[in-house]
Amino acid sequence: MLNKVKSRLAGTKIFLAAALFTAITGTAQQQNGKKNIDALCGCFSVEFKYAETFAPDPNYKYHEREYISGGTELSLPIEVSDKKIVIQHLLVITDSMVVKHWREEWTYENPELWVYQGDKTWTKTQLKSEEVKGKWTQTVWEVSDEPRYQGLSQFINLDGKTIWQSTTDAPLPRREYSVRDDYNVLNRTNRINITDSGYVHEQENKKIIRSGTADKLLVEEKGINSYKRLNPEACKAAKIYWGKHKDYWQKVRTVWSNYINNTNTVRLQTKVEGKLLHEYLMALAKDYTAGKVMAADIDQKITAAINRFIINS
Repeated sequence: MLNKVKSRLAGTKIFLAAALFTAITGTAQQQNGKKNIDALCGCFSVEFKYAETFAPDPNYKYHEREYISGGTELSLPIEVSDKKIVIQHLLVITDSMVVKHWREEWTYENPELWVYQGDKTWTKTQLKSEEVKGKWTQTVWEVSDEPRYQGLSQFINLDGKTIWQSTTDAPLPRREYSVRDDYNVLNRTNRINITDSGYVHEQENKKIIRSGTADKLLVEEKGINSYKRLNPEACKAAKIYWGKHKDYWQKVRTVWSNYINNTNTVRLQTKVEGKLLHEYLMALAKDYTAGKVMAADIDQKITAAINRFIINS
């Protein structure tokens, strides 16, 4: 009997030790992830490079094999908690001209994943706890705060590098959807490599023609987006801009959140009366900050603008 009790106690100790180790490991992963995401915030000189690399059709005519753009960008943390970090990107054109850019959210062990199906349609998927354990989900939103894509992964250390990598389907990027329509899904592998001077966002992309459940590869693409840290003074104008406009864009995010949290499918039109959604929302932002739209009316106007783009099935 005494041996049985000792055996049970030993087993209990092993179980408790394993549970404690798991908890410590999970906490370390969470805190390490937060530290790495903090490194994505700040004032940066950015350079975007893209080149189409391979097409299975020998007659394919390559587009923009040396696409290069860039500028100065502020990646501003606007919401921070233990399991969620929201970063708003702002482009600094001049000292007096700033443009609201894309937004990213990082959530720890997020059980929901919005999967892009193609043709501006996303469906909600529930993930198992083991599928998200120790992982950070990156959610990328458009300039209009409408959905773009989600991906999840752990941050890992490899050969002295800190890397986060995920592969996911997404709509066409902004640099292409206004100039071409020969594919409708971008299958993108995003690799974030944190460096001493900032970080590098590498992409291995596949431009896909999706019809029903069939996918056809049009062409592959390589992208390298470099973020090099600058003196914060270079982004001073962006901080001033956000101070004036953050209230309005918080209202936009709230409208989107209320809709997305109460549906399992999001389906959107690309244009309404020849304009993109961000054009309507930017015009509203200008009127609101100029006092042409009253605070009591702005939520309703934002909702009305967004609803014009929602396709109810």
